[in-house]
Amino acid sequence: MVDDMAERYRLAGWWTGRPLIDRFEAHVAEGPGELALVSGNSVLSRSELWQAAGESAEEIRSVVGGNRRVVVIQLPNCTAWVVMFLAALRAGCVPATPPVTMPEAHLDHIFHLIDPALVVYAGRNRRASADEAIQRAATGAATGVAVATRDGTLLSVHGPAAPPDRTVEVPDTTAHLMFTSSTTGPPKAVSHTEDSLGALNLQFAERFGLNHRTAVFMPSPLGHSVGAIHGARLSLFLGAPLILQDRWDASAALDLVARHRAAFTAAATPFLVDLADAEWHGREPKLAPLRSFLCGGAQVPPVLLRRCRTEFPNTFVTPLWGMTEGGLTTCVASSTPGQVENTVGVGLPGLELRTLGTGMRLQTCGEGELAMRGPGVFNGYYGQPQLYAEHIIGDGFFRTGDLAHIDSDGYVAITGRLKDLIIRAGVNISPVETENAIAAHPDVVAVAVIGWPDERLGERICAVVQARAPLSLDDVVTFCAAQDLPRRHWPERLVQVDHFPRTAAGKVRKQQLRDELVNATASTAAVAGLGGSGSDRGPDR
Repeated sequence: MVDDMAERYRLAGWWTGRPLIDRFEAHVAEGPGELALVSGNSVLSRSELWQAAGESAEEIRSVVGGNRRVVVIQLPNCTAWVVMFLAALRAGCVPATPPVTMPEAHLDHIFHLIDPALVVYAGRNRRASADEAIQRAATGAATGVAVATRDGTLLSVHGPAAPPDRTVEVPDTTAHLMFTSSTTGPPKAVSHTEDSLGALNLQFAERFGLNHRTAVFMPSPLGHSVGAIHGARLSLFLGAPLILQDRWDASAALDLVARHRAAFTAAATPFLVDLADAEWHGREPKLAPLRSFLCGGAQVPPVLLRRCRTEFPNTFVTPLWGMTEGGLTTCVASSTPGQVENTVGVGLPGLELRTLGTGMRLQTCGEGELAMRGPGVFNGYYGQPQLYAEHIIGDGFFRTGDLAHIDSDGYVAITGRLKDLIIRAGVNISPVETENAIAAHPDVVAVAVIGWPDERLGERICAVVQARAPLSLDDVVTFCAAQDLPRRHWPERLVQVDHFPRTAAGKVRKQQLRDELVNATASTAAVAGLGGSGSDRGPDR
């Protein structure tokens, strides 16, 4: 079946076998002086980026040797990230790109999984993991790991002067290693091929009309799959300018989009909220050059999407569903406002989506856990083949862990995560409807609904909100009732916080949030650890 699917993807033109590095080299030959990269004050043409990557590739070879090994690039959004990424490819190595916010325990975990030969990071003067943390993780790896800081165009190597004697190389079926968001456990190393990532870039280009003239704006971390796939890789695939933003600032983002006429971006919900809130005094509408804004990483409240149609009249804002593991759905130009607000769209060409029904039966419509198979889906968890096998069902369908409903037109509505379900008195309750209802409250900035431990019911529904003004539980319940939210979804506890723990993709770390709030409440009877306050009650259901 695997060989049959591969042949089908090749015949459809989704799998071409052409490496990303070859595509960009062709773009360099066609237009060496064309703009390739803007990052702060750094501006590089295609030929300048190619030359810088070639010089860095020689430095990588001097450390790694001629073997096909993993090179970890842990850098913020900057010129060096793109240069080192291209350099790793030119050196015949496999880039692994964790976010700069990855904690030491997770660094140690992934180093044991992927066995890197070299780690490139920014040093203590940039927003990256501390020098000591990276050094300790590298030292604790199973084999010697060279560690290098990036300073301008040079690598300063602090590890072994010569590569360890290694006979095992990374297989050709792994072209890029990215890492899951680790919202419920340690990150997994996701292996993609040149073809799976190329298929995503190709199909996005076709769906959204992208080409070498389409400037790509990327505020999302390049160390996350959204930034890596839809920012760095997409721009290199197209030969298009990549406009990077390192430190997030909504006003600066509006200026970058206007100044460089950026026409495409993908970013998480908090970015979209900030842009909608930001003041704009330009002559043209806010975000006018931006034709497409793909919003993913966290649930996009319908009220926010409705607001965006007013705030950004020239921009098509669509939810983006996807995983580091691939897949990807969006709405399209022909989608109705209702489909944009209440679904995450339809899959890219060739992406087969199913839900698991009764008896684990794969069904094309209906509700259940979402499963997927397609040309843009990953090929394994690197270093954890058994874990990958546990997620495969039927003829190669990957179980995503997301709960969804697929309608007769193929539109997908995400109804929750298996691990986020609240089990109240033996009944499974998805938090999504409650979150969408509360998000519409004019004083609510952000909301996450979690299960709060309860001796009698097992769990109760707890709404955690970041708000512009104090709110009571009665306020929120009254508002939910006015929104026609079914009574069984009403919150029974309310906690206000100053901020949420989030992943690099903007997802709320719900397990961490729950643990911190519950532990703080148990020890102090208040949630001072997150700057929050709480109230609760037990309404009859």
